[in-house]
Amino acid sequence: METRELTCIGCPMGCQLKVQIDHGQATEIAGNTCNRGEVYARKEVTNPTRIVTSTVTVEGGSHAVVSVKTSRDIPKDKIFEIIQEIKEVKVQAPVHIGDAIVSNVAGTGADIVATKEVK
Repeated sequence: METRELTCIGCPMGCQLKVQIDHGQATEIAGNTCNRGEVYARKEVTNPTRIVTSTVTVEGGSHAVVSVKTSRDIPKDKIFEIIQEIKEVKVQAPVHIGDAIVSNVAGTGADIVATKEVK
């Protein structure tokens, strides 16, 4: 049996969690003050995911870059592959919030979407 200590990112409290893991599953979770902590701990030890945020170069716009993020959680082990893929991307202005900049990034099924307007 393994014990893992985590800081919960499910809400602003940032609870310090202790998770007992047996055969790859969370069997006991302590330290959470809300239900989101338990959900986060179980997911983190079995299938950790993240939202990736970055910027993409904009050509001919009022700003040189636009902020972007993945449209949903992606497997944590795909983060660097995603960053490498979007690092090469350039878009033409105008860019609108919610525009899909890259579809199915790194084969994850998630899109890279703009989170800002650039005229």
